Order: sequence, then structure tokens, then C-alpha cells
Amino acid sequence: MKDVVFIAPNEIRAAFSSAMSAMYRTEVPAYGTLMELVAEINAEVLEATPALRRQLEAAGALDRISHERHGAIRLGTPAELSMMRRVFAVMGMHPVGYYDLSTAGVPVHATAFRPVGAEALNTNPFRVFTSLLRIDLIADERLRKEAQDVLADRRIFTPNALRLTDLAHGQGGLHRDDADQFVAEILETFRWHDRACVSADMYRRLHQAHRLVADVVSFKGPHINHLTPGTLDIDAVQRAMPARGIVPKAVIEGPPSRTCPILLRQTSFKALDEAVSFKSGDGWTKGSHTARFGEIEQRGIALTAKGRALYDRLLETTRAVVRPAADGSNAAEYVAALSRAFEAFPDTWEGIRAAGLGYFTYSPTERGHQVRGTCADGIDGLLSQGYVRFDPIVYEDFLPVSAAGIFQSNLGDDAGQDFVASPNQQRFETALGAAVLDEFEHYAAIEQASIDRCLSTLRSLQAAE
Repeated sequence: MKDVVFIAPNEIRAAFSSAMSAMYRTEVPAYGTLMELVAEINAEVLEATPALRRQLEAAGALDRISHERHGAIRLGTPAELSMMRRVFAVMGMHPVGYYDLSTAGVPVHATAFRPVGAEALNTNPFRVFTSLLRIDLIADERLRKEAQDVLADRRIFTPNALRLTDLAHGQGGLHRDDADQFVAEILETFRWHDRACVSADMYRRLHQAHRLVADVVSFKGPHINHLTPGTLDIDAVQRAMPARGIVPKAVIEGPPSRTCPILLRQTSFKALDEAVSFKSGDGWTKGSHTARFGEIEQRGIALTAKGRALYDRLLETTRAVVRPAADGSNAAEYVAALSRAFEAFPDTWEGIRAAGLGYFTYSPTERGHQVRGTCADGIDGLLSQGYVRFDPIVYEDFLPVSAAGIFQSNLGDDAGQDFVASPNQQRFETALGAAVLDEFEHYAAIEQASIDRCLSTLRSLQAAE
């Protein structure tokens, strides 16, 4: 008799993440090497900094370190995006944030499908940065029509994947056997296919329009183009990669190295040049394609709108002085300019909080439980008296400029193309079939909920006196 209990979305997501990692290690062996390196450095950092280990343990986030990663895919049509939303919903992943990358010369806009809430994130934080091709940005009208025809003819989900997704939404979940089958079927959407859907000539023309356009249009499905383990010291990983036979990109994307990490720092190894075959009459002709790579991330505190505005301004200030060259020739100059600019951003948790630049959670201290602080003093008064502590909220989302930097450095030095900035969140959400969650509102709600819980706890203690 079939088990009547539905499998939790968190468990389905964890199973999918594990299956995706195993598949990618097989398809891209260098990714396995990268995972081993990151695990070693994380272990060294935890051993050398017991305070960090205690902080992660207290936050329930220590176990996340070993398996935290994100992936990225590129979709071609609104229908693909809408169906992907339904697929990820079965895994407890929701669209958070809107990202327009056209201003950085990448013809896509995107969202991040991810779990929300501390329990879901601590169970398994896997997220997928999901881009939708802005086919309207292909200037060549004939090529744009050809690309649309190719995309309209392809089916990126298996029939069984569609059936199981409908089943999950219809009955409110999946039983064990169906959940296992769902993971296996959805994995097929992200598998690498070395036979293109287009001729070598059409691939060449798509490639000339933009390398990313060629990657999206030319293949059977949205092969996962990278997976990303999380590290506690991205600078150490960057330095150690060459000794493992992995060539890193020249510059770590995001903010500079800091005592108090903010937002997201990312690096990667160069995309692989892989053998593929193109349609040629009744047969196939050999060629190559560059798309897939390995990435590493280190996450810091989520910034408020004020903090993000300061971050963006300092990044713009840096890039007005020097922009990182794809070949790494001015890497040292760029890093130095970035570090100088970010001296204007407070680098203590107290300074970040006092300036209203970051989001924090609040909880009673041991003293607060014992002394019974006066809630009339408010959260700031309770903090000053040592009755309450605050901890940074980890940034769980992405940075458009950093994502574009990763794309461009891995697609080639000439991959960039000038597009007029054309954000269109309404159009994206129409394709998605839902509104995206505003990340600032989400983090603010988490912070406020922690304040409310903290004050409620202290009031209860006072009432019990």
C-alpha cells in the first residue's frame, strides 16, 4: 500500500540538489576537484576560528556549509519560465528578486528560485539563478525569427516531468515513489546534450549576435551551466585553485575582502571548451561550444536599501577609475581601487547597524533572561544594557553586476555587447505567471519578526516575576 504521507518540499529539494551535484561532477570533473578544495578550506577556517564555528552552530547554519551551493540556468521562452516556476514550487523554491542584466551587456533578465525562511534555508539552501532570454534584444530581425522558431519547437521537460508536476500541484504534494521519480525526471531537463538543435551556420550567426544567445537557443534544454559551493574564505580558494590545476577568473566579483562580509563575493574557473555536433543535412558536423564552468561563493550580510545604494555607489566609483580587464592584466589595480573606495563602508557590525546599512536578527542574551530587562527601553536600550544581542542576516540573493561579470569572463573577452538598459519587471512577471518576492521587504520582515519575538519573550519573563 502506497505511503499516504507527502514528502516535504525541503526533502525533495535536498534530493534534487544532491542528484544535480552528482551529475555535474560526472559531466565536469573539475567541479569535483573544486568541491574538495572548498571543503578542505572550510574545515581549516572552522578549526582556526572557534568563534565562527560557535556563531554558525548558534544560528543552526553549520551543516549548511558542507552542501550550500547554487546553480544557474538560461531559459528561452516565457512558457519555459512559467513551467519552471511550477517545477521549483514542488521543491519549496520561490522566485525572489528581479534582475535586469541588459545594462551590463547580457541580453537576459532573471530571478532566483530559492527557499525562504530560516528552517527551509538551514535544511537545504539550494537556489537556482534563472535567466530568461531577451530575444527582443537580437538586432537582426531574420535571426530573431529563426531563434524564436527553434525555441518554439523544443520541449525541455519530459512528459513524465510534466505529469508529476501537475500531480504535485493537484494533490498538494508527492508520495515517496513519485517524489523520487520527479527528481529523476526533472534532472533530465538540466542534463548536458552534445548535439545542437541548429546548423553550424545558424550557431555561428547566433554566436556573433551574443555568445549567451547561442548557448540558450542552440541546444535541447537549459543544461546547468554552473554549480556553486559556498566557502568561508573565498580569497584562500582563489589562491589555491591553480595548484589544483584550476585556472580562476582574474578578479573576485563583488565587494572587497572585509572583516564583516557584505552581500556576495563570487569567483569561478574558466568555462570549458566542449566538443559538440551540429545538424548538417541528414548527418552531423563536429564543432565546439563554451558554456559550463565552476563557481564559488562567499555570502555576507543582507544590506538595506540604504546599504545597497552605498554599495552600488562605491562600486560605480571604483569602475569609473578602473574596470577589471577580462584577461586580468589590471587585476591588482582594480582590487586596490575597490578596497580604497570601500573604506567608506563601515566594517564593524556595530557600525553597519548604527548606520542602518544592514539587516539583523535580535534575540535575548543570557543576561536578558536572568535580569528581566525593561521592554519600555526599546530594542536599542535593551542592546545597550546587554539584554539583547544582534546577528547579521545572511544575504541569500544575487548581484546583477557580479552575475554579468561571471558570464562575460567565462563566455570570452568579446562576449560583452552594449544594450540600452531596459528593465521590464512587469513583462518578466507576466512570463513567470507570478510576482517575484521583493528582497528588501523580505529581509525587513525577518528582522522585524525577530524584534517582535525578542520583546515578547522579555515581556513574558517580566510578567512571570
